[in-house]
Amino acid sequence: MKLLEAVVDGPVTLPQTGTWPESVHVFDERSVYAVKAAMAAGRPLLVRGEPGTGKSQLARAVAHVLGRLFVSEVVSSRTEGQDLQYHFDAVARLGEAQALCSTARGEEVGRLLAAERYLSPGPLWWVFDWHSAAEQYDRCRHNIRRPQPPGGWSPEKGCVLLIDEIDKADADLPNSLLEILGNGAFSVPYLDKAVGLSGEGAAPLVIITTNEERELPGAFIRRCLVLQLSLPADDAEFVAWLVKRGGHHSQQNCFPAVYQKAAEQLLADRKEAGRQGLTPPGQAEYLDMIRAICNMTKGVDQGKHEAQLDILTKISEFALKKYPAENQ
Repeated sequence: MKLLEAVVDGPVTLPQTGTWPESVHVFDERSVYAVKAAMAAGRPLLVRGEPGTGKSQLARAVAHVLGRLFVSEVVSSRTEGQDLQYHFDAVARLGEAQALCSTARGEEVGRLLAAERYLSPGPLWWVFDWHSAAEQYDRCRHNIRRPQPPGGWSPEKGCVLLIDEIDKADADLPNSLLEILGNGAFSVPYLDKAVGLSGEGAAPLVIITTNEERELPGAFIRRCLVLQLSLPADDAEFVAWLVKRGGHHSQQNCFPAVYQKAAEQLLADRKEAGRQGLTPPGQAEYLDMIRAICNMTKGVDQGKHEAQLDILTKISEFALKKYPAENQ
């Protein structure tokens, strides 16, 4: 895990992964030690903090630096614990059973309607035991998706599983994870077997994020290590922190005064949002604004400094002020 310590305070370029676009992540010492502690303790890492602080990207960045497979699952209000383990397509099985009633014999019907042909591995299955998940994936006729490993990866190198925005689900979901993550196994009733850690290579690192939209069960939190990602409280530190990250993400394609002015504008809008009881803009909005300025001034040579400042003045309200006028 020395690899993680080596990247503290330096930008790490993350290649495109599935639907995740290419991005840049900057590790800090607290995050690195939180990840190392979770891996050493064999516990999930619960990452808290306001939107846009890099909670989800932390998991992807750790997987990239350590050479692990990155598997992600975004939780919704409809997500159940079973969805993270496996998916059984009962509807497809029923439809095929009805179609086969008049065309196939009993022995053939039994083979075609075998449960394993409708059972698709979920993210926990993939990170616990890649080989058995891959075998089941090949048997299933109605698969949902298969994680795409990076080049040179093998199951022995391990995985990082991101369970994103767990606070959107009912309390049943985090509660259902207690025994699974504690024991490193879950049962699959359709196969009458248990899926557990294969013993090959490193145990998966599970990173779970929350935006605090719903309180999580106390028993669940006690079984996690918890990392709180927060923005600097001091105004000057906050502006300097934003300026540094803006430069990393945009590869210094804006002039220093642009980073500074944009950060100061964000700080002012955060304070105003706080006074009105609205959700304040954060790092994500700042980076959106910097990215827009860089892209809108591509190809501009003479007067680029003034052009970037002028665009910043004209577009800041679109990136930072996202509520109806009567709320501002």
